[in-house]
Amino acid sequence: MYGRKVKLRFFFILLIFVTLSLTIFLILKSLEENVVFFQSPSEIKGLPELNKKKIRVGGMVKNKSISVQAEELNFIITDFKNEIIVTYSGVVPNLFAEGKGVVAEGYLKDKNFFLATKILAKHDENYMPPEVKAAIEGK
Repeated sequence: MYGRKVKLRFFFILLIFVTLSLTIFLILKSLEENVVFFQSPSEIKGLPELNKKKIRVGGMVKNKSISVQAEELNFIITDFKNEIIVTYSGVVPNLFAEGKGVVAEGYLKDKNFFLATKILAKHDENYMPPEVKAAIEGK
């Protein structure tokens, strides 16, 4: 029916397609494991169930909420609608302060308590990540 050349071309194209599909799948799967999603305290309160994946919580550090005990830092992140208590052990960025924007990366213990592994504040004091700004403004 088909000649040998046509069959070889078909199998060669099929092999390229399968290889390309597998490569794209593996890349997307590895990225899925490393993607960290940003959420505001209000979005966390609205979650139907908790997952054990690493997330980022962003908002403003509530005034008069920072307390340091031994090597542990406790503070509250707010989006002016809801709040979440954050515990962190480690070096705090210089720009971290009450009333300033913050993004904490870590794991949820429950809908009111967050265990941070990293505090992100790699910007000047006037900059606010677009996600944090949108969450605070209620967009």
